[in-house]
Amino acid sequence: MKRREETVRVVRLETGYQSKNKATVITRDINASLYSGELTCLLGPNGAGKSTLLKTLTAFLPPLGGEIYIEHKALGDYSDAELSKVIGVVLTEKLTLNNMTVEELVGMGRSPYTGFWGRMGDHDRQIVEDSIELVGIGNLKGRMIHTLSDGERQKVMIAKALAQETPIIFLDEPTAFLDYPSKVEIMQLLQRLAREKGKTVFLSTHDLELALQIADKVWLLDKPHGVTIGTPEDLAIDGEMCKYFHREGVVFDRESGLFQISHKIDKMIRLIGDGARYNMVKKALARQGIDASGNNPGETVIEVKDNGYRINGSEVSSIGALLDIVNDLLSTE
Repeated sequence: MKRREETVRVVRLETGYQSKNKATVITRDINASLYSGELTCLLGPNGAGKSTLLKTLTAFLPPLGGEIYIEHKALGDYSDAELSKVIGVVLTEKLTLNNMTVEELVGMGRSPYTGFWGRMGDHDRQIVEDSIELVGIGNLKGRMIHTLSDGERQKVMIAKALAQETPIIFLDEPTAFLDYPSKVEIMQLLQRLAREKGKTVFLSTHDLELALQIADKVWLLDKPHGVTIGTPEDLAIDGEMCKYFHREGVVFDRESGLFQISHKIDKMIRLIGDGARYNMVKKALARQGIDASGNNPGETVIEVKDNGYRINGSEVSSIGALLDIVNDLLSTE
């Protein structure tokens, strides 16, 4: 495996907005690094400053303080032309292009090398072709952009960033507007690009569950706590996830490393069994506010069998039917 190298470093970074009379600081004193071959996710509650930080790292906003180094060179020392060959950016905004094909849009990723209206040579066309194939949208090459789904458009934008041949790719909410299977597909694609192509991939996201399962590193951003960095597993074990995302009704399960909904429990029954069916029944009962621990006392007893369920001696074929019976029984107690 190729040795991972530091590609982005921030030192005492302060982000925010500068108006005529004053500066509005959003985040302070950030010290962190990003590395080649890693997918890093920026997480935090709304208003924590994720978008502001990302815009600062991509030079869309000037930092209010501190330093940003891209490949060991100060960000401010890059010209726009130089920076376009080092950093690729994929934004959240939906495309409004109507008269352009997928291949033409991906080809715009070559503009740092050809000029915006430049003519592509064989080498440029091969890179566009490779980028399209790498993202898996070869079947869309001739399609017009406005005919694509949101997930397909996002893949096109990632292919455009690949065609730009930058070692670093920043993405702002790349899974916004997508259904769950498309979110997973995009995140797995970005993970693969980081690992197989040695890219530094840094993205902001609200999809906590996906980020915790796919990210190599996580930046937890919050105004009261600042920035905490680590693998999802280390942050889970250290209790940082609980601190950053504690809300009533939400519990971080340190065993699984994922968030779970905490249901208000006000009833109890006895549940007997094991395996996947047992776990699904227990989950369904918890949603109804029922504690189904196996050692609970009471007249209502549910047995989970290989091919169904039994409640107080009566056979039941589905969890839905089981819940109807349980609710009727408990409402009369």
